[in-house]
Amino acid sequence: MPTDQLDLLSKYVGGEAPTLSKMGGSDWSAAKGKARRAVRDIAVELVKLYSARMSAKGYAFGPDTPWQRELEEAFPFAETPDQLQTIDEIKADMERPIPMDRLLSGDVGFGKTEVAVRAAFKAIQDGKQVAMLVPTTLLVKQHFETFAERFAGFPVKVRALSRFQTDKDARLTLEGLLDGSVDMVIGTHRILTDQIMFKDLGLLIIDEEQRFGVEHKDKLKKLKTNVDILAMSATPIPRTLEMAVTGIREMSTLATPPEDRHPILSFVGPRSDKQMAAAIRREILREGQIFFVHNRVQSIQRVASELAELVPEARIAVAHGQMGEHQLEQVVDAFWERKFDVLVSTTIVETGLDISNANTIIIDKADKYGLSQLHQLRGRVGRGRERAYAYFLYDDSKPLSETAADRLQTIAVNNDLGSGMQVALKDLELRGAGNMLGGEQAGHIAGVGFDLYLRMVGEAVATFRGEDVETGDELRMELPVDARIPETYIDSERLRLEAYQKLSAAAAATAKDDAIDLVIEELTDRYGTPPEEVDGLFAIARLRRRAAKAGLKDVVAMGSNLRVAPARLEDSMKVRLQRLYPAAKLVGGGEALVVPLPRPSGEAPTDAGLLEWVAQLFTALFPEPVKAGSAPAAS
Repeated sequence: MPTDQLDLLSKYVGGEAPTLSKMGGSDWSAAKGKARRAVRDIAVELVKLYSARMSAKGYAFGPDTPWQRELEEAFPFAETPDQLQTIDEIKADMERPIPMDRLLSGDVGFGKTEVAVRAAFKAIQDGKQVAMLVPTTLLVKQHFETFAERFAGFPVKVRALSRFQTDKDARLTLEGLLDGSVDMVIGTHRILTDQIMFKDLGLLIIDEEQRFGVEHKDKLKKLKTNVDILAMSATPIPRTLEMAVTGIREMSTLATPPEDRHPILSFVGPRSDKQMAAAIRREILREGQIFFVHNRVQSIQRVASELAELVPEARIAVAHGQMGEHQLEQVVDAFWERKFDVLVSTTIVETGLDISNANTIIIDKADKYGLSQLHQLRGRVGRGRERAYAYFLYDDSKPLSETAADRLQTIAVNNDLGSGMQVALKDLELRGAGNMLGGEQAGHIAGVGFDLYLRMVGEAVATFRGEDVETGDELRMELPVDARIPETYIDSERLRLEAYQKLSAAAAATAKDDAIDLVIEELTDRYGTPPEEVDGLFAIARLRRRAAKAGLKDVVAMGSNLRVAPARLEDSMKVRLQRLYPAAKLVGGGEALVVPLPRPSGEAPTDAGLLEWVAQLFTALFPEPVKAGSAPAAS
């Protein structure tokens, strides 16, 4: 591929195996055209959503009250700078009359809940109600305790709503929401049922947003035309990530870990009884607790018995979603109160369960889980000051699939605090992206790859918003000059390609005017004075930019002529052309211009001479206000 077109190259992120198109065939253009049409529909949908939100009359919350300050000062930990910034962004959003729609992405245990506490309190201060939607009943219980504890000194009424509540409790909650005596409700998707009516809902908080399906989100859309929305997620799913990337939602990220937190030591390997027993004993010795995740209800009791034989001194409990509600609640409470050492459970512990004394997690058959699920499970440990351990085990008697091996490698590599975003992006790469508004776009993404698809969405959204988008046709420029980056200048292949790509992007018609100068400056600063070949490359980049701005598609040296197309010249320009270049000819009904290359002494011109001659030809044919530094310098 010509190095001056490297900006057209992007990594393919889509399905498992892309279908390849023949060079020069029309398949690729057809695939792009198909994706562009699909993208146009999405862009219309997105822009509608966005403008509906912008024109919807939301509620503008008032500034902070003294009570708000009192609540915030009672927070027992030091806030991280990210937390403070995010809280300010959310409050500013709430105080605007446009409904808020913000995605808060922060790794497990980075303080998202405290941000939610403050936002909820701000809404309640203004007499509005708050609903918090969480994926599991265990999480309802935990959040309920956190919020009740934080709001304890204030006249705020918080209620929970999940299958753990009795019918009488649930009825009281529903009545309270309708008459306004309940300020905040924390519940599972029961909140979305039609029987729930709010007196005056002002804020909806969605925790672990990636756990809710498209149908839940459709119900939310009906709720949320003029309600402020705060969505929180540790590994934002590709669709959500994409909406934030294309600017349809605002996004805040918590990237600074709280003080005294250590990265979780992760181990990936074949399952071994000896190792599991050692891991459990080590945790019991330091008076900690262990999660053992086995995701098959049929065999979970057998696994618990095997563990009891391996480590007879360990007190083992079993928890899974098919148990009765009260039985499940009792088991989790007993584990919380440290009556058991090991909790053998299915993935119901995946989200939000906060047991700071549990600092070892063993995941059986880890190759069977999705990437964000593995990241979430690992986040169950390491929430206190102790060093935490995570074991991802697989059965070595069966071969690992390539994708499973890739997932396990990713989880092992990304074990720093705050790596949720990297995991989400890798997940995007492995799975391909889902559609932003429904399930039907995956085919188009697989067709053109996520990177190009995203660019198309961005362009289409900008077009519908009435912003200027220059997509520019692909330009072919072939001149017989030595223009490249030699290995003696940059010896690393990766860095050379990166430099080519930067220069190629800077030469695009849509790049900023000084983009090429900035790349030259950076390369000179990093690698020293550029040799002659690199100077030639810079000159070519400037010519490419001028050709792209003039709308040319071809600038190609063919034998002893230079072909420039399309040559839509005005009459005055044709006269000028005849005067300056008498041997030049318009061919193909005036579509292309053929100009003989200069050969003053019968020999081919030097590289610098040829580049200067092409620059002069451009100036004659496509005069533009010349900015400083836009004409190629002779090397």
